[in-house]
Amino acid sequence: MALRKDIWRPAIVMATAEAIVARGSIEGFPMMWLPPMGSFQFLADPFGLWRDGRLYVFVETYDYRVRIGAIEVLVYDADFRLVDRQPVLNEPWHLSYPLVFEAEGETWMLPEAHRSNRLTLYRAVDFPTRWEPAHVIELDHVAVDATPVFHDGRWWLFYTSADREPDKMSALHVAYADRLAGPWTPHPANPVRVDVASARPGGMPLVINGRVVLPVQDCSQTYGGGIRPLTMTVLTTERFVAAAGDAMAPPVSCAPFVEGFHTLSAAGPVTLVDMKRTELSLHGLSIEAVREVKKLGLKRRASVRG
Repeated sequence: MALRKDIWRPAIVMATAEAIVARGSIEGFPMMWLPPMGSFQFLADPFGLWRDGRLYVFVETYDYRVRIGAIEVLVYDADFRLVDRQPVLNEPWHLSYPLVFEAEGETWMLPEAHRSNRLTLYRAVDFPTRWEPAHVIELDHVAVDATPVFHDGRWWLFYTSADREPDKMSALHVAYADRLAGPWTPHPANPVRVDVASARPGGMPLVINGRVVLPVQDCSQTYGGGIRPLTMTVLTTERFVAAAGDAMAPPVSCAPFVEGFHTLSAAGPVTLVDMKRTELSLHGLSIEAVREVKKLGLKRRASVRG
């Protein structure tokens, strides 16, 4: 078990994602942090939608005591004042990466949920707080951080594979479909990219100068160490060619959250990001000790019943 714990914190950057990609950094842009969490808890993976003059920021909420992520929404008015905050989605398995988007007359969420062994697309029943499972997307692998974009008349889906632990960070796959519900066809070149520094999706895709640009995570030094723009120079049903830009790291002004940067999510005139620090403390060690004692007790009770 890792004794140092990743503690993520999202922020709203007052600049478009295109402007950030062009600069290669969030440094110098005004920024506002989302609220802090309690000890050994965090928010991460922010995605946003504007509606009726309000920004709805969907995030993973995580507590190391529970270890099952859930999804919350934080609502900001036009002046970026927090006006509401509510839980929106819980499942028996871990949820994160709550990618929200509008398409085909509906509002959708495609959260990361590979521990359920499937990829489930949710539809908003009563935005932003009520969601229902709408479609299970069938692919060639159980997907990690699946990220869709509509481009050149069809849907494209980018994801890494949950088959092996290294593949989650390094093996980029692509699928395509005519409709969001599918059927989805895996790309014949899968995995289209194998690179721990530029494969795992990390935010909302952009289209810049007619080309899809996917934020991807640089996990070469640490999980979510930085964000790189992956520009697809060829994206067809037969071929895939892409080039990764330089890694974006947290600026020193974000201290102590300067040890990682793994989401870059466009939200109209602003961009949602998250950055991390790591923590090692007696409190963190006590959380691990209590958890291990509970696991040992469960194993002993199971062996007695057996």
